[in-house]
Amino acid sequence: MPLPRSKKYPKKKSLYETIFPERSLRRRLLYYIVYPITALFILYLLADDIVMPIITRHGSEFELPNITGYEIKDSEYLLSKMELNIDIISEEFHPDKAEGTVLSQYPPAGTMVKSGRTIKVVTSIGQKLVPIPPLAGFSVRQAKLNIEASGLILGDIAWTFSDSLPERVVVFSYPPTGTEIPIGSMVNLMVNRGRLSGIVFMPRLVGRSYEEADSLLTELELKVGLVTTVRNENYLPGTVLEQSVEMATELEVGEEIDLIISTTE
Repeated sequence: MPLPRSKKYPKKKSLYETIFPERSLRRRLLYYIVYPITALFILYLLADDIVMPIITRHGSEFELPNITGYEIKDSEYLLSKMELNIDIISEEFHPDKAEGTVLSQYPPAGTMVKSGRTIKVVTSIGQKLVPIPPLAGFSVRQAKLNIEASGLILGDIAWTFSDSLPERVVVFSYPPTGTEIPIGSMVNLMVNRGRLSGIVFMPRLVGRSYEEADSLLTELELKVGLVTTVRNENYLPGTVLEQSVEMATELEVGEEIDLIISTTE
């Protein structure tokens, strides 16, 4: 006797198949729009919370120290300990800072930086030196112009006698011509008096005490004329602030020089 055939029942659909039937518009929208957008959103969250902090080292910033005034070698060592680099972008003359001293930095001290950053600096190459120009054989006035054109200052004028040079011209300077000295330094002159009598050159009295100025004028056979006092607490009392005749001016023996001196009263 043949066995009865088993009765087939239709397969029950899942909730997913019920909501998103196969080949339906809703399933296509799910596959091509919803899933990709969801995946992109998850990737965004992962990148924002995990990947980007790793790349940018978020939270690893530290305060940049002040390296101005340090020697460049010391600055390089200090920054290397913080995994920072240094780049000298410029060098400048400076009257007070030794060669190799850091004058400025960028970013400035106190800026929050991360390791690997390059710090740009400007360093000193020390004082600017200039050579003393040729002065021998020139008149005092022309020698003064030559000195000032070189960025130097005329200092004291002393007298000597020379038969090989005309009268009233520079015999030599000290320091001598060709010597390199810091810009703004003084150059003193030795001038030939020769057989000339009755003519002197006005010395520099500004900055000297009244007693020194009076003694120097007397030595040159000049006289102190009108003396005016001005209150000035930046100088010691009795310091010469101004003189009526410019330094290195030719004068006749016996002329009077007016002075302005300081007082604290």
